[in-house]
Amino acid sequence: MMRRYNVGYATVSKAVGSAWPEPRKVMPARRTRLDPFKLAVDAMLRADLDAPRKQRHTVTRIFHRLLDEYGAEGISYPMVRRYVKERRPQIRAAAGLGVDEAFVPQSHPPGMEAEVDFGDVKVRLGGELVTCYLFAFRLSFSGRSVHRVFASGGQEAFFEGHVHALRTLGGVPRGKVRYDNLKAAVAQVLGFTRHRVETARWTAFKSHYGLESFYCRPGLAGAHEKGGVEGQIGWYRRNHFVPVPEVASLTELNALVEQWDAGDDARRIGARPHTVGEAFALERELLAPLPEEEFETGLQLRPRVDRYGQVSVRMNRYSVPVRLVGRRVQVVLHASHLVVYDNGVEVARHERLTGKLRTRLELDHYLEALIRKPGALPGATALEQARAAGRFTPLHDAWWDAARAAHGEREGTRALIDVLLLGRAIGHEHLVTGLAAALRVGALTADAVALEARKAAQADDEAAEPAVDAAQAANVTFLAQWRLSHLPPDTRPLPSVAAYDQLLRRRAGGARREGESG
Repeated sequence: MMRRYNVGYATVSKAVGSAWPEPRKVMPARRTRLDPFKLAVDAMLRADLDAPRKQRHTVTRIFHRLLDEYGAEGISYPMVRRYVKERRPQIRAAAGLGVDEAFVPQSHPPGMEAEVDFGDVKVRLGGELVTCYLFAFRLSFSGRSVHRVFASGGQEAFFEGHVHALRTLGGVPRGKVRYDNLKAAVAQVLGFTRHRVETARWTAFKSHYGLESFYCRPGLAGAHEKGGVEGQIGWYRRNHFVPVPEVASLTELNALVEQWDAGDDARRIGARPHTVGEAFALERELLAPLPEEEFETGLQLRPRVDRYGQVSVRMNRYSVPVRLVGRRVQVVLHASHLVVYDNGVEVARHERLTGKLRTRLELDHYLEALIRKPGALPGATALEQARAAGRFTPLHDAWWDAARAAHGEREGTRALIDVLLLGRAIGHEHLVTGLAAALRVGALTADAVALEARKAAQADDEAAEPAVDAAQAANVTFLAQWRLSHLPPDTRPLPSVAAYDQLLRRRAGGARREGESG
């Protein structure tokens, strides 16, 4: 054997003694010039365990400290880099840091649990790139999710997202709903416990719908506790918001979101045996019923109207009728719009602005002031916004130019303001039709525009009326009768001449006195 394979006796003995070769002998590491300074490097890395994250040692800083403070002549930067790369994870692991955390698989009974979260998305809204907020409500068992995009992530959006989601799902989860520590729900986090001081409105909202909240640990440490909705928002953003959607309004965008949610029912999550829609069909029947009345999600405010006819709401300004200048009004702020009330009567409604320090004005709110100050109309900000929104059309400008040429600057502008006041009783489309008809014949008065606009409205009403058969048509004989049938009911009392009987008695008494004297 030794002669055949040309090996020594010791090799043959080892082969006969075991079929496995002996492990290769590990040679001791070769000494380097860094060895005397490794303890100093270890001390620096241990000090980083308690240091702020952005003020820890880099390899470059360690290298320069070794040169300046320890006189480490002859060492090189690659030498220090290799040692730090090997030694830093070992030191962190010895301190109990940087070790992969173990997770325990969870089962979610149907109809019991859900998760809620917000995520920001970029949207090109009306040609402008803005940041909006995507609300997601996800059932844990089926993975069925309901989404809604809002202009803000405030409490009103938080509530409206819940109302929309619960209405869409047709019920309320009977178990816990997992949340981050959102300001809309949590007023204070009590130490390192699960206890939270909730906001008063959120407590009322939960009681109304019968929700049971569960709050995750603050920060990234608690993100995995509602990992389903965390991953859902990322998946939704990548699949439906790439490329960036271009819409005219949030209403249009949310209509698309509802279509995307409906199409998600055919998706299969991971290796689950059922699709999202099939699992939700089982879960829907196990949800708790919705309350009969919905919760008022709007935030109620009491701002004062300034001298410009505007109210300030969340660092943006909105117009109201100028007759309310100096008075306090009630504003109900919703996630996508706001409504202004005066003594319980709605006086203004605006789409909510995105961003801050912006202004949204309605030209109709300033017409009473412009009647007295017609010279302020050409440069009015409300007029500029009405043009941009398409409410003040090129036909308005053409009629205005003709009216100023015929009546003068002041009276021509007043005639236009009278036309704009007609918009409170006549639809915008009919008013534009009336302007076009009056401009064609050179009728540059508000009365002419009103007449032509009412003709257009009457023609549309007649075209919209259902067709009648010959027997019904025969009953309508006179045009005057048709017009009288469209008049409102006369609720005035019948006329009486009782007050004039006193004059008759007085006159009769005077006649008798004249006869006696004769």
